Amino acid sequence: MQEQTTRLGLPYILPSQAQKHVPHNEALETLDALVQLVLATIGNIAPATPEDGACYGIGASPSGPWSARAGMIARWSGGAWQFIQPRKGWLAWCADENRLYVHDGGAWTRFTHIGPLQTLGVNTTPDETNRLALASDACLLTHDGGDHRLKINKADEGDTASVVFQSDWAGQAELGLAGNNDFSIKVAIGSGGWVTALAIGNTGHVATPLRPAAHAWANVAPTAMAVGSLSGFTDTEFATGGFALGTPLPSGIGSTLVVPTSAYYLVCVGAMPASTSPITVDVIVNGTKMVVGTGYHSGTPANRRICASGIVPLAEGDWLALHHQGNAVIDFGFNKTDLSIIALT
Repeated sequence: MQEQTTRLGLPYILPSQAQKHVPHNEALETLDALVQLVLATIGNIAPATPEDGACYGIGASPSGPWSARAGMIARWSGGAWQFIQPRKGWLAWCADENRLYVHDGGAWTRFTHIGPLQTLGVNTTPDETNRLALASDACLLTHDGGDHRLKINKADEGDTASVVFQSDWAGQAELGLAGNNDFSIKVAIGSGGWVTALAIGNTGHVATPLRPAAHAWANVAPTAMAVGSLSGFTDTEFATGGFALGTPLPSGIGSTLVVPTSAYYLVCVGAMPASTSPITVDVIVNGTKMVVGTGYHSGTPANRRICASGIVPLAEGDWLALHHQGNAVIDFGFNKTDLSIIALT
């Protein structure tokens, strides 16, 4: 007949055994130690004054009364140490660390988890879309002695790998690979859509498709402008970033060009006299402030284009027009008398 249980090695009470209470009580003592197992600590040195009934996990290099007992359980009972050999998979709570340990068959190791986690929530509840969720004032991802890289991997080129920034659970900005392999920065607009503020392709070219810029002119016949009068614009070759034609001017020649956002702008003005008479053409802001101008020019020879440029701070909603001095006939049109402007900041 087998004298011990298979898993815990507890003694059976045998038919012919004397003092049957002795092995029975030993078995109860072992069960008392192992059921809901709590280790006061895990280490290599036996405590000087252990509490009766307390259990300890023995480390990998024990000494003293625990010598040659690496990985075992030491139980202090009745003034003596009792040693129990754990088996692979036994769990124990380490009281001084507030951690769960598992025995790997040779030593006690910190318990992490069994297999991959389907979801994980830290101070919040994850779901099937957000399988990893964290609620905290901050989170830290740091190195382990060298480099540290955060990797976001997508399946195909048409998929998205990005970081979205929200306010009150509404997206406000996004950066990453959004639907292609170009790195982009996008922002939300008031209508609920998204626009690309910056895009970097695989050539390294940095594109700013919404940078405010325009090339504008008036598509009218050559005109002798009255001194102090304003001309505007009827056509644009391009107008990006919100540049648009505004209010028609009293001269009847074109409309204002309205600034979409506050920035420093590079402004270039060109003027072409169609007669040999004096001419001055200035870019005027809001009808009051001249910012870039050709200066006085004799108009000789006729049909020779004169240009000027400068960097100008402009505010959202400012409007631009051309201010005229002199009595030369002005030849309006594309690459004749026109305005080019682009935001620098």
